[in-house]
Amino acid sequence: MTSRTKINESDAQKMLGEISGWEIVDGKLHREIQFPDFVAAFGFMTRAAILAEKQNHHPAWFNVYNKVVIDLDTHDAGGLTEFDFKLAKAMNQLLEK
Repeated sequence: MTSRTKINESDAQKMLGEISGWEIVDGKLHREIQFPDFVAAFGFMTRAAILAEKQNHHPAWFNVYNKVVIDLDTHDAGGLTEFDFKLAKAMNQLLEK
């Protein structure tokens, strides 16, 4: 079972090595993704929103034309948890399809 307990910085860095394209910025998982156009960007966000809702874990994100910027952290834990890395990994899998 995935934990909603805040993880320490060392563990966060280890887990970061398992997800490509992400970095830790201001204590949050951060990724910026450029798509061919708005429809592709919004399509990704729609699929990611469904994943987030199923996990009951929602990103802070925004979209301008073909760019999506995502920040993940667990508010009630006060930082990064396994949930953030699980959602980041699932979002990466969407990009591979």
